[in-house]
Amino acid sequence: MNLQWEGEEEDTRAARKAAAEKAELVSRTVGEPITLGNEFSEIRVSRVETRNGTRLLIESTRSGQWVSLCPLELESLTWQNTATFSAMIGNPFGPLLQEEL
Repeated sequence: MNLQWEGEEEDTRAARKAAAEKAELVSRTVGEPITLGNEFSEIRVSRVETRNGTRLLIESTRSGQWVSLCPLELESLTWQNTATFSAMIGNPFGPLLQEEL
């Protein structure tokens, strides 16, 4: 018996695409990654060079989640207040705003 769930193929394709994208970014790492952590979290930060310029690859070593941010996206973090970060932490593993399809 082969059990499957609705959307399994789409999930598999998305996971493969994300893994390939991350592998490409990791292959373009410049210098040594930096690992930061405390009792709540641990992340690894790497500088990567892409055809569109430098990005920061931020990886959660515990969950495996990652994001790649350009300088403008990083600067936008400085525009936020504590409430924004509290809202993000209050909704772990999910986006603050839902994407429209």
